[in-house]
Amino acid sequence: MYASTKLPRTSALFVSALLGGVIFTSCASSEQMANKQLPRIAADGAENPASAPASDSRMSQKAEAAPIARSRPQLIKKAAISLTVNSVDQTIDAVSQIINKQQGDLIGLKQQQPKTDNPRYTATIQLRIPENLLESALEELAKLGTVESRNITAEDVGDRLVDFQARLTNLQKTEANLQKIMDRAGSVRDVLSVAQELSNVRETIEQINAQLKSLQNQVAYSTITLNLQAAVSSTSSQPAFGLQVQETWNKSTHSLSSFSVGLLKLGIWLIVYSPYLLIFAALVYGFNRWRRTHSPHLTQAPESTSSE
Repeated sequence: MYASTKLPRTSALFVSALLGGVIFTSCASSEQMANKQLPRIAADGAENPASAPASDSRMSQKAEAAPIARSRPQLIKKAAISLTVNSVDQTIDAVSQIINKQQGDLIGLKQQQPKTDNPRYTATIQLRIPENLLESALEELAKLGTVESRNITAEDVGDRLVDFQARLTNLQKTEANLQKIMDRAGSVRDVLSVAQELSNVRETIEQINAQLKSLQNQVAYSTITLNLQAAVSSTSSQPAFGLQVQETWNKSTHSLSSFSVGLLKLGIWLIVYSPYLLIFAALVYGFNRWRRTHSPHLTQAPESTSSE
């Protein structure tokens, strides 16, 4: 009886010892693995507590020194430059070469011949240059003459571009949803209603897409307005004799034609108003006859002559 009760207790103690050894072994192995996986800086801080604040300060300095990522500003740049040059025509040719070199486009040219109020030859040129080549293009243009004025303006349209892109994304999602609804619509009335709404959404998408592309194009290409003025005023020589005769002939024939047209117009007016003129002439004639008949001075004069 006593031997039978002692055997189970021995086996229970053996099992408990075995489980304790397994648990202890697993805990020890887990601690070793954890120690192997800890970073070296944590181990150094555990061994030397005084070095931990120094490592924290170095990490904070690195975090402060790290630059903040910012999106590149979307700028619409416009430049204007005024030059005084020796020859406007030669400068225009040089500007054309600069445009081709800088991969730009000529969008406007206005030449002003010398006049009495401004005897100098002037010209205005508008050109588009890629945004990254704006500075180099201005430097090339400044070498063509004496710079009188130069200015650059920039407008940030980044918020507008983001707004347009967000609206475009939302409208495209709405378009896709409406297309799904249209595919599931049963009655003709529902199909027509969804089709009308889909058409409105697509029209808005096209408008926003056009505005977005226009802004992106203005950002990608900068505009330069170049004003040219000749350094020396041009003195126009007297025209040749033949040109003077031709100009006089042209003026005289123009004056004659204008006078003839005026007479023709006057005749047409007289013909149109001739009935009123005849009535007026008849009234004047009748008034004169009546005045002569009823005037005493005029009636007595013939009597006195007849009595003599």
